[in-house]
Amino acid sequence: MVKVERILGNDTASLGLISFKGKVICGSVEDPYQKVKIKGNTRISNGKYKLSLRNEGGFNSRYKNKFSTKGSGWHKGMLCIYNADNWKINCPDGKTFQYCLIHIGNSYKDTDGCLLPNMILNMSTLNGSSSRVAYEKLYPILRDAILESKNGYIEIEFTNKKI
Repeated sequence: MVKVERILGNDTASLGLISFKGKVICGSVEDPYQKVKIKGNTRISNGKYKLSLRNEGGFNSRYKNKFSTKGSGWHKGMLCIYNADNWKINCPDGKTFQYCLIHIGNSYKDTDGCLLPNMILNMSTLNGSSSRVAYEKLYPILRDAILESKNGYIEIEFTNKKI
């Protein structure tokens, strides 16, 4: 299972750690917690969801081109978080999202509700850095786990880490 443990947040952004099978792979940057969803400025609520590969949309086309130098088999689709039809998320607290991806970006300004992997987290500014490096490390691990799964998805869980 993929775990996203949120470790720090304010009214601008949230920082976390992304782990797989108990091993931390990288950090994460997300939008902030909001009691009521604000479109493009709210993170996914805590809970368990599915993570699969979405082979359509603008991000998929751009990333297929962006990572074409890594070989034709590297990019198999965007990592997409969902728990309902048409790539939607119905959160336990009633918030809904659609097309929440894991993609490259270093700031909450890049998220629009998505999860951004980062190698370095700045606890003062709540920004990350080296997102592409983190994505290139995380993506093949999750891609392969999804492709090897019986159902075409793996679980991803979002929690708040108690420090």
